[in-house]
Amino acid sequence: MGQSARAQRIAFYAPLKSPEDPVPSGDRKMARMLVACLERAGHKVDVMSQLRAYSPDPDDTAHWARLRSAAEGERQRLTALWQGAAPDLVFCYHPYYKSPDLVGLPLSRQFALPYLTCESSYSARRNRGVWSAMQEIARDGVRHAAMNLCISARDEEGLRTAAPDAKLTRLPPFIDPSGFDAVPTPEPGHIVTVAMMRSGDKYESYRNIAEALALLPAGLEWHLSVAGDGPARDAIRGLFASLPPERLTWLGTLPAPEVSALLARGSVFLWPGCGEAYGLVYLEAQAAGVPVVALRVAGVPEVVSEVAGGTLVAGGNPAALTDAVANLLRQPDLAARLGAAARARVRTRHSIDAATTELAAVIQTVAGTRGQA
Repeated sequence: MGQSARAQRIAFYAPLKSPEDPVPSGDRKMARMLVACLERAGHKVDVMSQLRAYSPDPDDTAHWARLRSAAEGERQRLTALWQGAAPDLVFCYHPYYKSPDLVGLPLSRQFALPYLTCESSYSARRNRGVWSAMQEIARDGVRHAAMNLCISARDEEGLRTAAPDAKLTRLPPFIDPSGFDAVPTPEPGHIVTVAMMRSGDKYESYRNIAEALALLPAGLEWHLSVAGDGPARDAIRGLFASLPPERLTWLGTLPAPEVSALLARGSVFLWPGCGEAYGLVYLEAQAAGVPVVALRVAGVPEVVSEVAGGTLVAGGNPAALTDAVANLLRQPDLAARLGAAARARVRTRHSIDAATTELAAVIQTVAGTRGQA
């Protein structure tokens, strides 16, 4: 193995969405990447539960009661399974106010196992209804953990405020860039977007794109390809109704190899990123050698560097997005240089190899420590 003193048996739990969930999302992708990292480091990983402990409505006390009951059933099942064969540690991905760890955290105490979290977060303004109790469980997990891996600076700052004595370390967002090794062949004027079609922040990002494209100069040649689908498909497509339909291609959901091929043909990757925690798709675009245009908001600067291949603009100004896109479409040589710089940065800072090394060191540090009751 080479990266840790002994292979650990790791019980992995993602309360928001299991890595084995059939519905694609950024959360599922990151959960899968973490499992892959742990396995690359030589550890044996078991997804301990498929329970989705998620409550979208702070006033739905009945749903919260059902979640607690389902979690109790899972704990009983795992308690029986682990008698005489407990794992070495418990790893929880993305516990937060809507989706706390109701399974792994109590079992880590019951079996005195080291407990780790990744991408935990805390938001005091969400303390209402059942979310208050759920967030307190998430904060309890952060305090109890042998280590909390923080994906973004924003999450780290929030945890330091909410749990000053918690053990925190950074783990930069990462992808496996090997799926994006094709030589870039950017098509003139080709703007690419890859994103699910949902209400809320995703809808707002699409609205920003539609407004920015409507402001592009009449003489500029451009075409937008969108890979993505979802429940807000019709509403999102409606945002683009005023644009010439021949300039738009709606591709729906594409398998990973086709997304990679699409990105390789892009001149610009445009995704504003309203409310994005960070956005793995930005890393994928950059790994494919495509310069990114996005908003300087939320966690986007965690993965898009203005020094290496990205253009970030302030929110609330569609014209700024327009200017950034037009600038790159008019200067393909500049776009190619920025894309190459971004590609190199992803492979150095945001690759699965770099993350495996960092994660292996954390596991080695906490392995063998005993959980606290």
